[in-house]
Amino acid sequence: MDEIIGFIAAGLTAIAFLPQAIKTWRERDATQLSVMTLLAQTCGVAIWIVYGIRIGSTPVIASNIVTISLMLLLITFKWRFRQQALA
Repeated sequence: MDEIIGFIAAGLTAIAFLPQAIKTWRERDATQLSVMTLLAQTCGVAIWIVYGIRIGSTPVIASNIVTISLMLLLITFKWRFRQQALA
């Protein structure tokens, strides 16, 4: 049962950045995103992955892999859309 609760919580946490990623991609505008926030969140999530591996928690590992993927996507959008604005 604990594992199920962990997966539910992890799933909800992992998809938290999905609406922002979709909005940023659709609008091709990442000016509202803070680079420092994205970097801090990405570093924190990377540490959560290490922690999840160390304690052997599949929900922690899986959710943070999804989250870090979304964070890296947002960082890519921030860089890519900035480049487009400069052109």
